[in-house]
Amino acid sequence: MHARYAAVLLAASLALAAVSAQAAIFDTPTFTLTDVGSAKWTLTVTAGPSGAPSGFSVYWMTQADYDDYGDVWPSSLSYPTLHWAQFTGTPTLNTFDDTVTSFILGPNQSVQIEIGDLFDETGVSTNTPDEMDANQNYVGCAYANSGTGGTRSDYSLNAVGSTIDKESCVKTQGYWKTHSSAWPVSSLMLGTVTYTKTQLLSILGQPAGGNGLISLAHQLIATKLNIAMGADPTPVSSTVAAADAQIGALVVPPVGSGYLSPSSTSHKTQILDDYNNGKYHVRCGTTPANESTWGRLKSLYR
Repeated sequence: MHARYAAVLLAASLALAAVSAQAAIFDTPTFTLTDVGSAKWTLTVTAGPSGAPSGFSVYWMTQADYDDYGDVWPSSLSYPTLHWAQFTGTPTLNTFDDTVTSFILGPNQSVQIEIGDLFDETGVSTNTPDEMDANQNYVGCAYANSGTGGTRSDYSLNAVGSTIDKESCVKTQGYWKTHSSAWPVSSLMLGTVTYTKTQLLSILGQPAGGNGLISLAHQLIATKLNIAMGADPTPVSSTVAAADAQIGALVVPPVGSGYLSPSSTSHKTQILDDYNNGKYHVRCGTTPANESTWGRLKSLYR
């Protein structure tokens, strides 16, 4: 009888231990703002000792919206001014570290991400794939997602900072995608292939989905449009040439079916992205902004 009673107590204790383990709260990650552009934040997310075995999530709002809400984070993802992204899969664009192959983080593991540059990233679900606003104050935080072994962590300490002001002749791919009437040219060459404005807009509207050719083309289109508007090409002239050489005769989707691995293009894509985000503080006015073609314009830089 006593043995049976002891067995019942043991079973109950094990059940309580299992419930307690399931209810454990994951350690809070750290969330550090490391760089800004006119339309993006670069951030480092570092998991706590328990890691982020189900990935992590990021919230961000303008400082004004956060203040209006009461300096706390909304409890619902449907709150209209809350931007959110859940990082749970495999990144291919903005991790900046070839050893990072997943947003599932081990204990104290770090990963770099870019908010405002999620349109071409993989392994992410978000309500805001679009860019951040230029010259705007933002506030953000991160937390480890709930999953097997624990519940979601507390919010990290907030990161606070401003995006930089747009330079008059340097715009992002998001700007050119939504301001077709401002284009200074009617066609561009990517690699050795010439594309019409309609084709280029279709490329800008195509998510990369892990295809490095598409993500590189997005930034190359924006860079060439910026140069056509008068931006000094000197900081990226060698990168533009290298991008064109790598693309060659490949035809960019959805116009064609070309493909490049993202690992082979990510460095060039990042340099062009930073240029288009105003981080090079380029001089303006070196090229007339009248209607032309890229073939005519590129002859100015030979």
